[in-house]
Amino acid sequence: MEPAKYIEIEQQLGAHNYKPLDVVLNRGQGVWVWDVADNRYLDCLSAYSAVNQGHCHPKIVQAMIDQAQRLTLTSRAFRNDQLALLYRELCDLTRSHKVLPMNSGAEAVETAIKTVRKWGYQVKGVPEGHAEIIVCDGNFHGRTITIVSFSTDEGARKGFGPFTPGFKVVPYGDADALAAAMTPHTVALLVEPIQGEAGVVIPPAGYLQKARELCTAHNVVLILDEIQTGLGRTGKLLAEAHEGIEADLTLVGKALSGGLYPVSAVLSNTEVMSVLQPGEHGSTFGGNPLACAVARTALKVLVEEGMIENAAEMGAYFKQGLAAIQADTVKEVRGRGLMLAIEFHPEAGGARQYCQRLKEQGLLCKETHENTIRFAPPLIITREQVDWAIERISAVIGAG
Repeated sequence: MEPAKYIEIEQQLGAHNYKPLDVVLNRGQGVWVWDVADNRYLDCLSAYSAVNQGHCHPKIVQAMIDQAQRLTLTSRAFRNDQLALLYRELCDLTRSHKVLPMNSGAEAVETAIKTVRKWGYQVKGVPEGHAEIIVCDGNFHGRTITIVSFSTDEGARKGFGPFTPGFKVVPYGDADALAAAMTPHTVALLVEPIQGEAGVVIPPAGYLQKARELCTAHNVVLILDEIQTGLGRTGKLLAEAHEGIEADLTLVGKALSGGLYPVSAVLSNTEVMSVLQPGEHGSTFGGNPLACAVARTALKVLVEEGMIENAAEMGAYFKQGLAAIQADTVKEVRGRGLMLAIEFHPEAGGARQYCQRLKEQGLLCKETHENTIRFAPPLIITREQVDWAIERISAVIGAG
């Protein structure tokens, strides 16, 4: 079937809640994907960092096949032989005390919100119904009603009210504003170490350290949403390591399965997670044996194949190449590890035009917030592949 026909069917029968580039992909391997006309592209989005290990990593695929032939789903009404092993491996790797497995990133966020509210009432002594969670301007944590209730993106909120109360928004990266917002009713701070959807926005040096100190001083749970930044994307296992801190709750997802299956998890200290009792929270598919087997292998290859170290090295090299591009339209190049962005001046006419032209050159990326392009290839990218990408990015952006 011709690409145009696929697009026509999507437009006719699908909800119009996405605006994808008009490329119809049908296979992937490593950093490359191919469309239905067999054109090859370098993937510089990695499914929003879900494919850190590369497309169809053979070891993860084999783990999925092997487990699918044995046992896929039991629900949490019964135990399975993969869940405990995933718990142990995740805790050993991240120095966590407890794990609560879910499916999507948004579910992990919702889980954290429920957990810290109960902790606030049961442990901190906040009056029932008065718990406050502090979030940051420019945040992106998902698309559920509760999550969009504290979004500052009008496109995510308009038409979806009434909204869930209990959230307070402060400027991202402003430690003084954070300190001023804390009250005896504050149960948590929910924050991204780097704001991905906002355009790879990095807070000032020392901000996360100060946030950690404030949360400790005020008996507030620090929740780091590492669904995009975690699992090697920034050149560290978790982005919190860049400032030498540890969260009380850490949210991971996306690359937890290497892009093969929806898997997420809330990583917690014992005190906070221990407030949940049987029947208070759960998911039919959360912690299923297929998900656990896939996640175990995805973590294993991430570490054993040196992908985190490669993200640090190739990220610095990629950023250097982007920064060297000479173009009056470019306002800023920023990023950490292989989580990179180019922001254009508003008068450049928007970032999507460059994404479309890069697609024609065999490179796939996505604009965000009108004037910014994110570059986030799989963590297995090589120096030669970075050079290949920079050559095309430079040609397209340098041409204006």
